[in-house]
Amino acid sequence: MVLGVQSGPLVWGVLASLGVMGAFYVAVLPQFIPPGASHLAAGVLLAGVHILLAVIWACALIAFAYALRDRLQRPSARRFLDRVPGTATAVYGLRLAFGE
Repeated sequence: MVLGVQSGPLVWGVLASLGVMGAFYVAVLPQFIPPGASHLAAGVLLAGVHILLAVIWACALIAFAYALRDRLQRPSARRFLDRVPGTATAVYGLRLAFGE
């Protein structure tokens, strides 16, 4: 429950992402605003470009996954997709831990 309302995955996803996106916009976008420009107008423009690119990227991923849906649903592909990201994350963590 969020604020007394039954919530599903969408609500939790939105609540989890809003803080991250807010931190991104506050930390990264100001450095791309030209001196003398309106901070509000430039910030809205940059945020709009970021949102547009994110939507295009998400649509491309959806189209790619839809085109390969039969292959991606095979048990061997599912095992591969479960193991490879986990292995990559573990290797990255070990490299960070040992300072290489």
